[in-house]
Amino acid sequence: MSETTVETKKKSRSLPPGLLIKSGKFVWTTLWHLMMSNLAPRNQSGEYVRPQSQFRHFVSTEEANPYQPAAGRYRLYVGLGCPWAHRTLVARALKGLSDAIEVSIASPSPNEGIWVLDSSESECRTLPDLYQLAKPGYKGRCTVPVLWDKQTQTIVNNESAEIIVMLNCAFNEFALHPALDLYPDNLKETIDNWNDKIYHAVNNGVYRCGFAQSQAAYTQAGNELFAALDEIDAALATSRYLCGDLVTLADVRLFTTLFRFDVVYYGLFKCNRRRIQDYEHLGPYLRDLYQLPDVAATCDLEAVKRDYYGNLFPLNPGGIIPIGPDVTSLLQPHGRETIAKKPVLQK
Repeated sequence: MSETTVETKKKSRSLPPGLLIKSGKFVWTTLWHLMMSNLAPRNQSGEYVRPQSQFRHFVSTEEANPYQPAAGRYRLYVGLGCPWAHRTLVARALKGLSDAIEVSIASPSPNEGIWVLDSSESECRTLPDLYQLAKPGYKGRCTVPVLWDKQTQTIVNNESAEIIVMLNCAFNEFALHPALDLYPDNLKETIDNWNDKIYHAVNNGVYRCGFAQSQAAYTQAGNELFAALDEIDAALATSRYLCGDLVTLADVRLFTTLFRFDVVYYGLFKCNRRRIQDYEHLGPYLRDLYQLPDVAATCDLEAVKRDYYGNLFPLNPGGIIPIGPDVTSLLQPHGRETIAKKPVLQK
């Protein structure tokens, strides 16, 4: 049989390119939706819906409260790539609580799909082990951050927004910077207003873009995200921080998303209308916060890239991790010291 005859038979047995493409798209799209449904729950419109945290106890000095403030009693479990856990590290650093509250690192496993503790503690190898120890039979999501009580061997709280409030006020007698109040009474309403806006449109907004499973859901989330960023940028034109000349929890909550934005959310999550560094005020504001005492030490850009690009398989099937950018750009002068010192009130 001649080579020409063999090649002709091979071609006759191959599938038409159009059919191959359609078949491949059908298989991949079906698998993608299945993987995304496990990674990110959605509503009927394809919009990502973040589940609620389940452990919501507080550390306080109230007499009946079983969780009393104490140095060395509590431990934070965090993931260095996670923006929600990063909040707690920033608040801990700003308050000077490194000696009072221990930190343990968990890393996402690309093969197991769970958080694995870097060092086994309390006979727990993974975060699900820790959750089971705290509440046998627990069937919910096992996420970071976790505020763990070593005395009672249980989870006090796994909601980052509440943990940073506790770090700000519950441990002042053990803090190196007790006078620093990140949630002062006279600014609470303004802080809360910013937090509500920033959580929906920015903190969770980038995930609503990246985890959207329909074009309409993505477009809505993207428009809301950049409308909020434009508004924040305008506010920062006349205020060094979100609530005036004082750093507050509103800045802490925004910072950890901004730190990841150009590196991860801009490309991987399709938040690519504009980079943070392209904003007139948001870019310098990010550098200002990064350069606050002890904040840079909480930032691990390589862990961020590894955890997002290496573990979110449905968004990056090849697992290729980008080589840039250079984090030293955040050390460039920010010039924010000259901004007028006055509080910015939400309408």
